[in-house]
Amino acid sequence: MQLSLPSESIPVQDMFERFFASEAASARVRAAEPVGFDPALWNDLVALDAPFLRLDAEAGGAGMSLFDACVMMEQAGRRLAPAPLAEAVVALRILGEIGGATARDWIARVRDGEGPIAFALGPVRDGAPQLVPGGAVAKGILLFDGEQLAIEIPSAPLNASETLGGAALAWFVPGTGKRIPLDGNANAQRIWQAGVEEWKLLTSAALVGLAREAVTMAAAYATERFAFGQPIGANQGLAHPLAVDIIDGDGTAYLLWWTLRAIADGKPDAGALISMLFARASRTATRSVAHALHTFGGYGLTNEYDIQLYHRRAKAWALALGDPRAELVTAGRRLLLGEAASLPDTGPVEIDFRAPDEKHMLADETRAIFAGIIDPEKHQLGEENFEAHDWEVHRAMGKAGLLFPDWPAKWGGRDADADAARACNAVWAEVGYAGLARGVTGMAGIMALRFGSPELQDEVLLPFARGEKTACLGFTEPSGGSDVFAAKTRAVRDADGWIINGQKMFTSGAELASYVLLLTRTDPEVPKHKGLTMFLVPLDVPGVEIHPVHTFMDERTNASFYADVRIPDRYRLGEVNGGVKVMAAALTMEQGGSHYHHQLHAMIDAVTEWARGAKRDGRPAIEDAGTLARLADVYTDACIGEALSARALWMRLIGQPDLAYGPASKIFSTQAFIDDSADLLDLAAPASLIRGKTGLGVVEKGYRHSTATSIYGGTSEVLRSMVAERRLGLPRSRA
Repeated sequence: MQLSLPSESIPVQDMFERFFASEAASARVRAAEPVGFDPALWNDLVALDAPFLRLDAEAGGAGMSLFDACVMMEQAGRRLAPAPLAEAVVALRILGEIGGATARDWIARVRDGEGPIAFALGPVRDGAPQLVPGGAVAKGILLFDGEQLAIEIPSAPLNASETLGGAALAWFVPGTGKRIPLDGNANAQRIWQAGVEEWKLLTSAALVGLAREAVTMAAAYATERFAFGQPIGANQGLAHPLAVDIIDGDGTAYLLWWTLRAIADGKPDAGALISMLFARASRTATRSVAHALHTFGGYGLTNEYDIQLYHRRAKAWALALGDPRAELVTAGRRLLLGEAASLPDTGPVEIDFRAPDEKHMLADETRAIFAGIIDPEKHQLGEENFEAHDWEVHRAMGKAGLLFPDWPAKWGGRDADADAARACNAVWAEVGYAGLARGVTGMAGIMALRFGSPELQDEVLLPFARGEKTACLGFTEPSGGSDVFAAKTRAVRDADGWIINGQKMFTSGAELASYVLLLTRTDPEVPKHKGLTMFLVPLDVPGVEIHPVHTFMDERTNASFYADVRIPDRYRLGEVNGGVKVMAAALTMEQGGSHYHHQLHAMIDAVTEWARGAKRDGRPAIEDAGTLARLADVYTDACIGEALSARALWMRLIGQPDLAYGPASKIFSTQAFIDDSADLLDLAAPASLIRGKTGLGVVEKGYRHSTATSIYGGTSEVLRSMVAERRLGLPRSRA
């Protein structure tokens, strides 16, 4: 796994960040209106060789990878650069690929300062007008007429249309100018189609830059602007939408990387991912900038404020290709009906979301153990509850050191690195065995390793790792809900031990567990965050009672009661009154990423299978445009969810400051799970109403299960505040 901007790409990002900040300042963007073209900026781009960077060396370029071209375009998008850069990059790259005298001549003409070359995004038909981005300032338009590639020189400069967001758009009527055929027309259709796909990628990158910059601008304004005696950013009604927007912006950025990696690897879903990315980038930019403008209030509507420049372009840039949502139908056809797509050459892509092959040996071992022990008739595969726990499976994995493969061998692990451990964890989801007790016990074990006494480590770690004992969580209280730091369960010193009294709610898995990770109040006289202490409490001591609580998700949780429970001090984790530090580490693990993309993929598979057999308006439901678009949208969410989860892990591994990456992953994935399970339930209705463990029963069960996911592990409201504060620097919005 490698999710940092590659070292070779950092200079590219730095150079274009500085360039566009200097040469595409908002004053120049305004001056370029209404056409949306700054000739001086274009000449500077040509001098910098930017339009030619995708050309190979033989054609006079630098052979820049598509990844780095997207890095460049993201910076162009941040500053709303008024020049047809994406169109020129694609057109010139195609000319370089085709070769021949005409292509070389046009490359030289652009380099010599004659002006941009535009790229017609749709196949042309003589006499049929087409709106071409960059066409208003282009000396020639690269087009495909259904048979051949050509450059058409307009008989007169095209009239620039006054549009929503500039982009030098102009109506072009094919066949009215001088058309010059190009060489290489045996592959003309493939080359042109790959060019359109490349344009989608470059434009998506620009939209990502635009969206994230707009949210950053809004956050800065919300920090400085005061109303009712406090910064407006302290109002959750403003802070939370911006938090969601930056999560979506980051998620779309990682979807771009995910897509480029898929193209480079020749993945079968690569073509579908390009269309999914384009649709999502358009939607994310539109929504994010709408919220950003709303943050500015009435000022955002005035021409003097820059946010209106972003608002118009967020909607306009993608529309040159038509309705962006139509791309979801295209994505569905590519993903589910096998429609082929011509893909651009990416060049090297150093980003990688997957563990390398050599890291999969332990995963293969995990898979083999499951294969030898899992009985679908006996084990509750696909169930997300503690009732699915099976001691035989748990102990078999523990015996092999594969419950917690990243633990030290001394404590029953396999000394695996993060990539290998992640590959092992993926097998559990692949098999459909929830292993919830494993996750909670792993958290308790890590807390014991980091904060526990040697005596406690000796007592619990090997039994945990061998699968002999499990733990549960005792954080939430009846009166506290998500405000775990308001805990009232008291722990009072008693000689060399402690006496605990209180109650916890939602101690799921306590009926199986031998220990509970218990947050207690040890000093009621200090502020609530300062008087807490964490313990790992044995559940077999006198005074502990566990009462079942059942939910409509077909799972059992518990209320647990502690009456004069006496424990030695060795069960304390961390310092007395230092529970916040321990709790923060525990929550980082619990919120450190999400696995709900696995459920999304399972629901997609179930609905796809149904759609292949069901009829809608007399034909297979799988051929319906709405069905294809909705399944593609869920697939998009699944990819983004997995990417954000990987980011959370990666940032921890490389020691980056925690900008609430785990909470961001959980917010996105749980909301996607909630929304998508409801949508797929609707899509396959009424058959989806029937409960079951297979087929559409997976969707019905997912719908019920999804409801809880935005509650446990920290409610989404609390997590949005964390993202707003850490990622955007907004004022604290909760007490």
